[in-house]
Amino acid sequence: MELVVKMPISIKISEDNYKMLCSLSGKLREKLHKPVSINEAISYLYKRKEISDLAGTWDMSDKEARGFMGDLKKGWGKWKIKSA
Repeated sequence: MELVVKMPISIKISEDNYKMLCSLSGKLREKLHKPVSINEAISYLYKRKEISDLAGTWDMSDKEARGFMGDLKKGWGKWKIKSA
């Protein structure tokens, strides 16, 4: 049997990110009915891989949004539907 020792690692994060992690930890505590550490909250965020998780995280101007949507429509217009 191999003994693995995990050492704590310190990282620097902004105060806003710390507050968001604390808030998430509290929400998970309510949902799971058990204490949830900030480390567990980070693991939870990492494991979630749904595109909807990113909703509202991209801050862009109206001009950037119009350009993005125009490029997207152009790209979809190039797709050709193939039937069997």
